[in-house]
Amino acid sequence: MYIALTNQKLMKNLITAFSFFLAFNFGSFAQTNGPKIEFENSVVDYGEIPRGSDGIRVFNFVNTGNKPLEITKVYSSCGCTIPKKPEAPIAPGKTGKIQVKYDTNRLGPIRKTITVNSNSTETPIVSLKIKGVVH
Repeated sequence: MYIALTNQKLMKNLITAFSFFLAFNFGSFAQTNGPKIEFENSVVDYGEIPRGSDGIRVFNFVNTGNKPLEITKVYSSCGCTIPKKPEAPIAPGKTGKIQVKYDTNRLGPIRKTITVNSNSTETPIVSLKIKGVVH
């Protein structure tokens, strides 16, 4: 009798665990149906840079989805930061970059936000940050 109850409990636990496994796996398949943008880093730190130095930096990303990723719009929180987006769609598994040029003739701290709009199914709007100090 005890062995039969133990086997029933074991089977019940196995069925429950298998159900959770299927639910999570099917849920993850549904989430990746479409383009998906994943950035290598969401913050670029200029550190301390001299006035008039090269203010160009890059945010690298990959399309981890299964459809082409289109960057529809990229804009900055300030006119001192000029972002540049890729013009062509990014194929699944391929990489792209958002180039940012900061005006290093402005002295003082750098704290700016770059907003990226795309057709990503999970994160259609992403906020990126740049920071540092121009001296």
